[in-house]
Amino acid sequence: MKKIFLLLLFSAFASQAQLQTITPTVSPNPFERNQQITITVQGSQINEATWGVTGNALYLWAWMQDANGNYIADCPTNGTWTASSEANRLTYNSGNDTYTITFVPQTFYNNTVFGRMGFLVKAKDGTNKQTNDNIFNVGAFQMSLVSPVENSFTILSASTNASIVASNTGGAASYVLKANGVTISGPTSTTFFTAGPLVSQNTVFTVECTQGATTIVKKFTYLFNPGTISQALPSGVADDGITYNSGDATKATLVLDAPNKDFVYVAGSFNNWFPTAAYAMKKDPTTGKFWLELTGLTSGQIYTYQYWVCKTTPTITNSPKVVKTADPYSTLVLSPFDDPYIPATKYPNLPAYPTGQEKEVTVLQTGQTPYNWTVTNFTKPAKENLVIYEVLVRDFDADRSYQSLIDRMDYFKNLKVNAIELMPVMEYEGNEGWGYNPSFHLAADKFYGPANKLKEFVDLCHQNGIAVVLDVALNHAFGRNPMVRMWMVDADGDGFGDPSSENPYFNTVATHSYGVGNDFNHSSARTKYYTKRVIKQWIQEFKIDGLRWDLTKGFTQNCTGSDACTNSYQQDRVDVLKEYADYSWSLDPTHYTIFEHLGVDSEEQQWANYRIAETPSKGVMLWGKMTDQYNQLTMGYNSSNDISRMSSSSRGFTNKRLVGYAESHDEERLMYKNVTFGSTVNAAHNVTNLNTALSRMSALGAVTLLVPGPKMIWGFGDLGNDESIFTCNNGTINTASDATSGDCRLDTKIQNQWTSNWLGNTNRSQIYNDWAKMIDLKKNNSVFSANSSITSGTTLQPKIYIWDDTLPTTTLKNVVVLSNFDVTAQNVVPNFPYTGTWYDLMTNTPISVSNASAPINIAAGQYKIYGNQPAALASNEFEMVSNLKLSPNPTSGLFTISGQVAKVQVYSITGQMVKSFENISSDNYPFDINDLSKGVYLVKAIDMNNNSKTLKLIKQ
Repeated sequence: MKKIFLLLLFSAFASQAQLQTITPTVSPNPFERNQQITITVQGSQINEATWGVTGNALYLWAWMQDANGNYIADCPTNGTWTASSEANRLTYNSGNDTYTITFVPQTFYNNTVFGRMGFLVKAKDGTNKQTNDNIFNVGAFQMSLVSPVENSFTILSASTNASIVASNTGGAASYVLKANGVTISGPTSTTFFTAGPLVSQNTVFTVECTQGATTIVKKFTYLFNPGTISQALPSGVADDGITYNSGDATKATLVLDAPNKDFVYVAGSFNNWFPTAAYAMKKDPTTGKFWLELTGLTSGQIYTYQYWVCKTTPTITNSPKVVKTADPYSTLVLSPFDDPYIPATKYPNLPAYPTGQEKEVTVLQTGQTPYNWTVTNFTKPAKENLVIYEVLVRDFDADRSYQSLIDRMDYFKNLKVNAIELMPVMEYEGNEGWGYNPSFHLAADKFYGPANKLKEFVDLCHQNGIAVVLDVALNHAFGRNPMVRMWMVDADGDGFGDPSSENPYFNTVATHSYGVGNDFNHSSARTKYYTKRVIKQWIQEFKIDGLRWDLTKGFTQNCTGSDACTNSYQQDRVDVLKEYADYSWSLDPTHYTIFEHLGVDSEEQQWANYRIAETPSKGVMLWGKMTDQYNQLTMGYNSSNDISRMSSSSRGFTNKRLVGYAESHDEERLMYKNVTFGSTVNAAHNVTNLNTALSRMSALGAVTLLVPGPKMIWGFGDLGNDESIFTCNNGTINTASDATSGDCRLDTKIQNQWTSNWLGNTNRSQIYNDWAKMIDLKKNNSVFSANSSITSGTTLQPKIYIWDDTLPTTTLKNVVVLSNFDVTAQNVVPNFPYTGTWYDLMTNTPISVSNASAPINIAAGQYKIYGNQPAALASNEFEMVSNLKLSPNPTSGLFTISGQVAKVQVYSITGQMVKSFENISSDNYPFDINDLSKGVYLVKAIDMNNNSKTLKLIKQ
């Protein structure tokens, strides 16, 4: 059932679809919902080896329809597409080479009212490993259409008499024939029904057959070809999609580019979902685009619509005559597959999907009130100083919404990051995925909340000096995408299929070796137009500061099936991606364009150095994956740990355009590997010990974040996130090597960071606080945008030298970063560039350097950051208001703090935190320490900006 399962991991780069065809049997047949049945599939019809299946591990993926073929719901024991439930595993019978499964339908589906049973067979992970769909009627009483075919479209050029033939089981039944909802024949009692009404206009016929308490409805449609209605597009209307009339809220014009189609009707709530001749779209003689002006609309009212895109005589086998589809340029779509599972708390007043329709529909609303932006002239942080926080909205907080990000804005502010990158939020198939299976690139996915909530989040980020970057998957689109469906091969007749050779947007086969979904042809002018509209939508409508382009290796037409070709320099994708960057900068000269290319330096240089000398400086930023090397360091292994390619210059980039990172959404979490595979050679510093592993992560920040140029943090790496990427919904871990169970990579993760209060954990919050200081250093001291040199080769003591010779010696112009990722203390030779007074920049403590090469002892897993001058904003304790006071002091049990504080921590005189207070609701909040022993304590007060002040308190 191609419409609902596509939640793939695209960095894993799925191969082309491997659809196998089966003809299963159901015994007995017919059957009732409360009757035990057995489904049988011949083993000879499935080549398990093609799918990599071992142990005969095949599974049933099942769903329900009503008696009229409308989708109701999936079987509750399906599991996920990438990890089918064992409850749905088929039994293999070696004696007769068959697969079987036996159940009672109403128990299996947990439903007593469905009229049809649908299923396919798949591998445990069904990614491109499935059979065709199979549909069986439920119930002994059945009615079938002999002519025309159920749900068919008959295209007419002149009036004709319809030939309608229907039959039923179980003896005589009552038949009623309706045309466009109006009864024209019946009721007639018979077992064999015939009729031949005259058809002179577009008509939806329904045949209703009733026996006892059961009524079955079949429908089919006659459409008239209106011919070409040639008329120029109205003045001021140029873009595909909806153009609202700025001077008249009762009007809107729809434009659809549908080459090689004969005619198009518009069906919607404004014409009761059946178009008369008045809703046949006109065709512009210059552009060839179809268009229709809607009139008589009510300002502010929500309407929904689809296009009925028609080809009288398809030339491609299994290409449908009529495709009902939403608008490719929809900014809000309603889905019968996903919307029922969106909580009202996330998306209040979500428009209802129209009853009786199928597939996605587009929302149209004139007279909308535009979002009232608070910040209209946001100045983006310089590319060179970016520290990007990558986050998956779904896994950030248990509410899984834009509101969650809004509510926790202080988390980002206190960490000092100046950019947040959201994994894809364009409308994708399903709800709880990663978003790399998009179907409508111009629409914000509704599972996270309304579009205005996303705008509110962007606005709030801008209020706090934080830029917003969106991850966008424009290499491909999935099966619900209208531009796929309008030109598809629908082999099983379910309304979904692969692009046909007529498709003007998509390749029939991926032209690179990382084929995912349906592969866009970016040499096509229409694909370029669509892509630029996507760019424009997010820059102008949502004020997005940058786009991170997923899988840019796929933007070539040269490399079908060849890894070597795909991974080598390709001039066509260099050119087309430059064109997209040019368009982005034409809309916003300071726009961040970021490519996930992970390719050869010679190709990445073409983008990184592109238009770099302009003002403002351009140049595309490139993802720089350094996960393996840095993880070797954090695990304590002295091999394959060369981090010298963390700098832009190491890649041949003229300026700082490498978004270097040790972690992203795609890799196993560093901390999980630390505690699972870390060095155990020193029992006193065993890296597999959680707290020991956490203690090494501050050093990771020192040798990543401080390297000049943009850097990226993966969500909650700053708190030592040790939850495996392969953690399943139920909390278990299935590794990628466990092929029979699926790797759970895409499963929703547990929000341990909040439920377990990681911020309140001293070992975890130490990473957060240290990284915040390092980011502050990077943002507020210009030397960190200058030159750097990183120790090359294998070493557990990498050093980084940062300098700016244009600065005076009275300012911070030289920085030396030392580290020790060994599991024992080491004497590290600093090689200071000169002697004199240097400062530990994390504390601004001065040290006297008389010998630049005198070794400095650094504990296992620790680091040092030295500068020739004190650094701005780099002290252990930031200044707070001078009148901050504790009272009473001494106290016998309660104390208050004057001024606003966000968090208060109480420490023993030996430095152990003994109490922590958060969610402080008011000034002079009473802090209760009645449970503490008498003595002297240190009270650390922290404000909303993570500034802190420590005061002494006596408990009597």
